[in-house]
Amino acid sequence: MIRTLHPIAGIIAFLTILCFWSSTVVVELGGTPAGIAAVKLAILWGLLLLVPSIAIAGASGFKLGGKSQRPDIVNKRKRMPLIALNGLVVLVPCAVFLQQRASAGLFDQTFTVVQAVELLAGAVNLALLGLNIRDGFRLTRRMIPAST
Repeated sequence: MIRTLHPIAGIIAFLTILCFWSSTVVVELGGTPAGIAAVKLAILWGLLLLVPSIAIAGASGFKLGGKSQRPDIVNKRKRMPLIALNGLVVLVPCAVFLQQRASAGLFDQTFTVVQAVELLAGAVNLALLGLNIRDGFRLTRRMIPAST
């Protein structure tokens, strides 16, 4: 079961962050203040899916990888704490802050700076999770050959 749960949790985490990131970009580029506030609120609710999926992916990955020294597993093991730290220290506080500001209609320079930080941190987590997914496919010999 853990071999099924791990990739599902990882893909859910990746797709959730991708949804947050892309909806933020779209609404920031062409949305109304009410639309921005709605997206920020939806992101907060989406954390109820994202946080457990990252925790499950990380915990199940550490269980599956054990003490293996295979390079793909070692790399995945090194990335997971960075993903979690980035999420808990940067992304979650930014999401809360931005939702509060958006709901109050405060779209000032502080909002813009924090939004830029959130987008950058989200892109970093997408890249790290993407690398973990790639390495997971390599480990299970699904879709991506090890020689790439």
